[in-house]
Order: sequence, then structure tokens, then C-alpha cells
Amino acid sequence: MQYRKDKKSGNGLSVLGFGCMRFPRSLGVIDMKKTSAMITEAVNRGVNYFDSAWIYPGSEEALGSALAENGLRDKVYIASKLPVIVCKKSDDFDKYFSQSLSRLKTDRIDYYLMHMLTDIKSWERLKGWGIEDWIAAKKRSGEARQIGFSFHGSRDDFLAILDSYDWDFCQIQYNYSNENYQAGRAGLKAAAEKGIPVIIMEPLLGGRLANGLPKAACEALRMADAKRSPAGWGLAWLWDQSEVTVALSGMNRIEQLDENIRFADEARVGSLGAADFAVFEEVKSILNASYKIGCSGCGYCMPCHNGVNIPGCFAAYNASFAFSLVQGLQQYVTSTGAATLHPHMAGQCVKCHRCEKHCPQNIKIGAEMDNVKKRLEPFWVGGILAIARKFLGISAGKAS
Repeated sequence: MQYRKDKKSGNGLSVLGFGCMRFPRSLGVIDMKKTSAMITEAVNRGVNYFDSAWIYPGSEEALGSALAENGLRDKVYIASKLPVIVCKKSDDFDKYFSQSLSRLKTDRIDYYLMHMLTDIKSWERLKGWGIEDWIAAKKRSGEARQIGFSFHGSRDDFLAILDSYDWDFCQIQYNYSNENYQAGRAGLKAAAEKGIPVIIMEPLLGGRLANGLPKAACEALRMADAKRSPAGWGLAWLWDQSEVTVALSGMNRIEQLDENIRFADEARVGSLGAADFAVFEEVKSILNASYKIGCSGCGYCMPCHNGVNIPGCFAAYNASFAFSLVQGLQQYVTSTGAATLHPHMAGQCVKCHRCEKHCPQNIKIGAEMDNVKKRLEPFWVGGILAIARKFLGISAGKAS
């Protein structure tokens, strides 16, 4: 196993992190026998970073039980997250943090994140409730060791949040299929320049870059290196970059764990050559052929004065054709903060056309937003989001 140093704390973090949102399940319930076996095997083979969240059903309880029952707690770093989306007042910080500690069967969380910040407003709202004083108290007590945030939004908002606090680490979605999506490469480099670890979520786009690639793309990868699977290519692209500290993989089968650990054992910065990058370009060109909007994610159209995450909307729309409608919808909901109090969705476009003056690709952004809305905001999506907001207790009347 390869390790990269967290310069803020001095911790050595395994380049492969265990994402705990997709533990093996049976009839919808986490299979503790399989989960415990996978966690134990992962630790014994060098994985020391485990990422969970209050909002992942059953995840914290399963992780905490597996670590406690096998005497592994002090061998790993636990990451978990404050459910910003359901916080209504400052008292909620302690409530949800205490619940996480109890579920995880621990007295501390090594890496604690503000979960799913979508824009600077979401962070400013927490600051208004005194989150900075709360963080300081938790760090003094040792209950929360490192403080960071996970991000789903536009690049400019990421950079604004990054500069607004002395963060210990951050977590972004990043993969070779769209390196300018959300925080993107610019965000990765900006965080690294501040000397903070960058944790990568969805390194394989929810498995789509492992098992959902077009046949032509799979063939291009096989012809280049028959011994390296599509998943191996995707992870190698990340670990080739020194700015990437940990790549999280949501593994739910022992075969996935075995394969990813093998890839992690071989991971080196700068190990890829010109021929490898040519293969990535070929695969991306195959994916791009499925795209309907020629958006490069440059962000010149941003910020939208009405709050629309233009690159995020287009990336999700393209993903809905290149991979699947389900993948596109998932990406759309997260990148636009669709279930939050302040969404950034295509339906908010007012056709002012200001953004179009700055688009290098000359995209008719206003017209394309109608296409995005038609595909990714059908009537039934609104109903699902309304149910989700009700379940999470999110409403304009309850927010402050």
C-alpha cells in the first residue's frame, strides 16, 4: 500500500480509501458478516482511511461495529460528516456529532467534514450559526481532529469556500471523464497549494468508468494494456497526480477490494507516460461523441446572476446520454444542490443571455437550459425532491 502525507497533521493516509456508502447489502439491509470481513481485510492490507457520513443509512453503525469488534479502531482514520442539509440551528451541530460518535463507537472523529456544501452561501449560513467557534471547541477537546468539507457545486464557489476558512482538508468529485467538473483540476491544485490533503470521491463516477463504458472505450483500454482493467486505468489517472491524497472507492465485493488494493500497491506519482495519456484522450473522445452539449467546463459563463450552476447542469445532461439517465439525474441532484434550500437548477434560468457572451464554444446556453430542464427536471423529479425535502425537514419556513 502506498501512503501520502497529510501535511497539516503529519498523518500518512493510504492512497486507497474505503468509501462506506455502498457496503454490501441483503434485502436492503447492510450485511454485517460481509462488511466486517471486508473492513478487516482492508485494514490488514494497509487501508487506513474510512469515509462515512451521518446521512448514509446504517453506514456509521456498521463501520463502528466492525472496527470495535475486531479491535481495529486505533489502526485507522475515520472520516464522517455533519449533515449540513438538515441543520436548522447551532444546537444541531452537537446533536448530529454526538449521534455520529455513538454510532461509530468512538470518542473522536479523525476527519470531520461539512457535508455537501454547494455554494458559499451554505458555508456563510453555518458561520452565522457559530460553526467556527463550535469547530474550535471540538478541536480543543480532541473529539474532531481535522476539519474539512465535501463539495458539490461550481468551481468559483469551491474557491470561495476554500479561501473563507483555514481548512485541514477537502473532498471533491474528480475523475478523468470530466476533469473540469465542479471543483475540477483548478480546485484540486488550489487546495494542494494551500498544503491541505484532497480526498477524491466518485473516482470512477459511481462505477461507470469501471463497468459502464462504451464497448469502443473498453477496447481502447484493453488494447493499450490488457492487464489493467478500466477501474485500474481510472485510479491510475488519479494517483499519477501528486495533488491527490486519497481516492475513495465504494467497494461492496471482496473482488473489488482485492483489485483496488493491487492497483494501490502499484500507485506512483508520474508513472503514466505520453502513450497512457493518449489512451485517456481516445476514451474521452468516445465519451464526448455521446455528449449533446459541447461544454468544456471552463466556467467562463459563471457566476450566473440567478444562481444556475451552468457547467454542472451541462455535465449532468451529457452524463445522462453517455452513461445513463439515472447517472445523469444523480449527478444533477448533487451538482445543483437540488434537494437543498438554495438550488442551482436549469429551471431557474431566466434567458438573460449574459453568460452566452463569455462562452468560448458559443453555446446557446439559454436554449440548452430548456433541454436540460426537460430531461432532468420532469414532473416526477420535482415530486421526489419535495418528498426528500420533507423527510429532511427542509423548507423555507424552517430555515433561517
